[in-house]
Amino acid sequence: MQPLPKAAKPLLFLASLLPLGRLVWLGFTGDLTANPIEYITHQTGTWALNFLLLTLAVTPLVRLTGYTPLTGLRRMLGLYSFFYAALHFITYIWLDQFFDFAHMLHDIGKRPFITVGFAAFLLLIPPAATSNKVMMKRLGRRWKQLHRLIYPAAILAVTHYYWLVKQDVTLPLEYAAVLAALLLFRLLPRKANGARRTI
Repeated sequence: MQPLPKAAKPLLFLASLLPLGRLVWLGFTGDLTANPIEYITHQTGTWALNFLLLTLAVTPLVRLTGYTPLTGLRRMLGLYSFFYAALHFITYIWLDQFFDFAHMLHDIGKRPFITVGFAAFLLLIPPAATSNKVMMKRLGRRWKQLHRLIYPAAILAVTHYYWLVKQDVTLPLEYAAVLAALLLFRLLPRKANGARRTI
């Protein structure tokens, strides 16, 4: 089986930075809408969720195509999901709350969409921190168990988005449908010669 082209990972790395580059450009040109903090928060959160679903889509793509080298892209996609989730969180604690931790704790306990969003972010930290080969060897079988935290993290992230939207919930429901399909696909029986079980 042909491996991934050498340019695949560098191109994916650069393409994954485009959403951030766009935000920086809009900031320099003064086009971050009338509410720039809300816009940045929304964009970083959306891209965190996009990359999270792309990470979960790798296993179904491998099973459908039989092209196992695609698994080599999953780590980068997962780390970019965490990267944009971290930017989303930093935007909230810095630009929105100005490091008022007492108010943030009150916010987390009072507003359910913030509570589940914060929980989703916390669940993404262990997989991101242990995504390297050293930790994979050190943790052994526990590594896969730890990285399955991405499942509840994705469910909480979609719930966060759904509860955040106050009027038209069409887009959050579309994200929920995609997530449900990606998770249900993992329950389908595998062929005897199918790909090995992955996260």
